[in-house]
Amino acid sequence: MTKRRSRGDGGLHWDEKRQRWIATAHLGFDASGKRIVRRGSGKTKTEAKTKLKQVLRDHEDGLAVAPTNYTVENAVNDWLMYGLAGRDTNTVATCTSLSRTHVIPALGARKLRELSGEDVDKWLVDKSKTLSTRTLQAIHSCLNRAVKRAMVRDKVKRNIVELCSIPTGQPGRPSKALNLAQAGAVLKAAEGTSAYAYIVLALLTGARTEELRALTWDHVFLKGDPEADPPVPPHIAVWRSVRSTGDTKTKKSRRTIALPARCVDALWQHFEDQGWDRLAAGDQWTEKGLVFSSAVGTELDSTNVRRAFRQAIADAEGIDAKEWTPRELRHSFVSLLSDKGVPLEEISRLVGHSGTAVTEAVYRKQIRPVIQTGATVMDGIFKEDPKP
Repeated sequence: MTKRRSRGDGGLHWDEKRQRWIATAHLGFDASGKRIVRRGSGKTKTEAKTKLKQVLRDHEDGLAVAPTNYTVENAVNDWLMYGLAGRDTNTVATCTSLSRTHVIPALGARKLRELSGEDVDKWLVDKSKTLSTRTLQAIHSCLNRAVKRAMVRDKVKRNIVELCSIPTGQPGRPSKALNLAQAGAVLKAAEGTSAYAYIVLALLTGARTEELRALTWDHVFLKGDPEADPPVPPHIAVWRSVRSTGDTKTKKSRRTIALPARCVDALWQHFEDQGWDRLAAGDQWTEKGLVFSSAVGTELDSTNVRRAFRQAIADAEGIDAKEWTPRELRHSFVSLLSDKGVPLEEISRLVGHSGTAVTEAVYRKQIRPVIQTGATVMDGIFKEDPKP
């Protein structure tokens, strides 16, 4: 005689419509009184029972049962829509582009619970044939964060992506730094252009482009306070950036920098030129107090700055303007100071790094550790010819 199943054990039946065996188990009732049923399906009875056992193990582990068709694409799209809330619009755009271009086409159709380390490794190795290491890190981060979000929401048991290493990709565009002769040629070519003050300030103070674009006149002190004890030299307060929060990149990036004499002269001239721009714009002028602005007083974006920079240095001797970007003026500042013997720790402080590791590994192109410091050294480097 066949033994009767215990109450709650569920059952096993053939679904004619789906052409699959369905194994079910009843696990009691939820808060609303609705029966909790868990199912597993398969082409055979054994496969259906095995799937049901997996579902029951997940239930015992406290893992909610995700839809069987929940894919990597679903996880990535969920992260893009909800996981980036409050982030800068540029960050959202970058993550969306990377995910739509590199993650979803390659792995999107894969069921999230079936995504394996081999899948991720093969994907990264294939991408390493065409992408730089930095881009590989970025697309790995997108997938990793999407799966991590899914794991927190009980869609998958563990984040396999986090366990996968990132291969070395193709060499990216190396950052460069102007040597002294090139820096002099850039300053000479830019003189008289609308970008001159920006280029002088970036090259002679090492401020980031996002910091200069957010710089306002109330944070520029061209006279300093010579009557103070000790006297306060002309300086700028780098307290803001164009980031979504308005804050600088790190806490140590918030700093006050003494201005070399050449910067002071350039900014006085720029202040006067901006006054003429304000008059020319008339009612179209939007007053935001920005030091570097458009012809109507509005903010500049990175494209505006890059275009103006390249136009300004187009005739610089020994310089191919298309190969240089504004951020490399900051690299040049670090290298020129290092070449003149300024200690690494002092350079790191001047450029607002949280430590010396980034300064040395990324920015400094020449290494001669002797002793001296910022504005005084730059005055010596870029000493102007005496006026007749």
